[in-house]
Amino acid sequence: SKKPTVLMILDGYGLNDTTKGNAVIYEVHIRDLSSDASSGIRNTGKFLGLTERGTKNREGLATGLDHILDLGVTHVQILPSFDYATVDETKPDTAQFNWGYDPKNYNVPEGSYSTDPYHGEVRVNEMKQMIKTLHENGIRVNMDVVYNHTYHLADSWFQKTVPDYYYRKNGNHYSDGSGCGNETASERAMMRKYIVDSVVYWATEYHIDGFRFDLMGVHDIETMNEIRAAIDKIDPSIFMYGEGWAASSPQLEADRLAMKANVEKMPRIAAFSDEMRDGLRGGWDDDTKGAFLVGEPGHEMSIKFGIVGAIEHPQVISDSVNYSKKPWALQPTQMISYVSCHDDMCLADRLKATMPDASVEELAALQKLAETFVFTSQGVPFIFAGDEMMRDKKGVHNSYNSPDSINTIDWKNKTAHKDVFEYVKGLIAMRKAHPAFRMGDADMVRRQLEFLPVENTNVVAFILKDNANGDSWKNIIVALNSRAEPVKLDIPSGKYTVICKDGKINMKGLGQVSGDELMVPARSAMIIHQ
Repeated sequence: SKKPTVLMILDGYGLNDTTKGNAVIYEVHIRDLSSDASSGIRNTGKFLGLTERGTKNREGLATGLDHILDLGVTHVQILPSFDYATVDETKPDTAQFNWGYDPKNYNVPEGSYSTDPYHGEVRVNEMKQMIKTLHENGIRVNMDVVYNHTYHLADSWFQKTVPDYYYRKNGNHYSDGSGCGNETASERAMMRKYIVDSVVYWATEYHIDGFRFDLMGVHDIETMNEIRAAIDKIDPSIFMYGEGWAASSPQLEADRLAMKANVEKMPRIAAFSDEMRDGLRGGWDDDTKGAFLVGEPGHEMSIKFGIVGAIEHPQVISDSVNYSKKPWALQPTQMISYVSCHDDMCLADRLKATMPDASVEELAALQKLAETFVFTSQGVPFIFAGDEMMRDKKGVHNSYNSPDSINTIDWKNKTAHKDVFEYVKGLIAMRKAHPAFRMGDADMVRRQLEFLPVENTNVVAFILKDNANGDSWKNIIVALNSRAEPVKLDIPSGKYTVICKDGKINMKGLGQVSGDELMVPARSAMIIHQ
């Protein structure tokens, strides 16, 4: 049983309790992790690649599982790993790639990730070996699930079982809220039962610890709450979250859909915050248009919305927040804090696209600044695998079926950008060590987190006041400056220890500052405490 192992390793930090915001999620595609020769992993592109210890890049730095353990995350989120349609498992030597958002058999592991696709027991055993290894090393496993559509409609098992029952229609046409040609009808009794049974199966048979729902906004609220109730009977700490939107309007009343705006009707289910994401990097629809990180003013309130965890806060003016004109989370743990994921450009590519003349040093500084927002947010932090070492995908916006040369994690980047890795590792360690960064309670956030006045655009600063969740650090000040010049802030007078400055983090301290003013260097974060 994986339960005693996980509890033994994680409970000392309270990290088993996702309701308190203790999760740190690392999103990875099974093939991406090990497909590059620089990974040093023998089982390239396979489930077993995530079981290997002692793997290193050519310069001797840890890769794969050892890298993940060193980074300090608590949950690995694997992109869809059920059997999907567009990779022919019988042709392993043929160049094929897909993210896996093309479901075929929902309750079967993907055969191309196994060492032998011809024998079903092999893929089952190898996926279980991967999960067991991660559990034994104190890492919980979340799975990306895609119940909102099927790859084909006419040839799907649903359509062959009861034609037109499992799919929504608009008149004589099939509705397409997924953007993939169809949308499933979760509100119908047997589709709902199928989804609930499938999730329960993965949770019990494979010991999956969390579920990320692709285009959760296509599903109905009642189904999502039934899933939550079913897995609560198995393990209440299993995490549920998803994309609180759809590709286009589904054929169901808006107040019944599991959208961000309706998260308050789904207690203990979280959604991604595109408000914070796009406030930092720019909108999803124009890769060349930047936002806060590149010095564009007017995004500060959207970022503050993300820092408090999408809850109501007296200093967050909803009218100035992008996309959402009111808070949608009851608790900060209902918001996923992120700046980059598998979708769209990864962070390094987006920064290059929006600051084409920036030096490598400037880009690295902004990468660190972006991750500081994510890991000091009261939401649940999420990082795309490789962002901690400035992974790039050659500027490709939608790499869902691009070759390995685009999607692979190049582990040479860890050598080239080791300072970025160490910085993100430091952020995660700081968050885990100090509960003020993960209060997990909306009322406490409203009492203890106060935004400080700033005179400049593109500067956000806040203080986590005394007794924030019993933290040993008092009056923690986080100042974030994306301007090309230093800025001066007024702060409560006192003597402070500097933890983060000039792209470096050291919880033992980087020096002292005293007085009622703080000078924050350009394009960087500064964190101090009493």
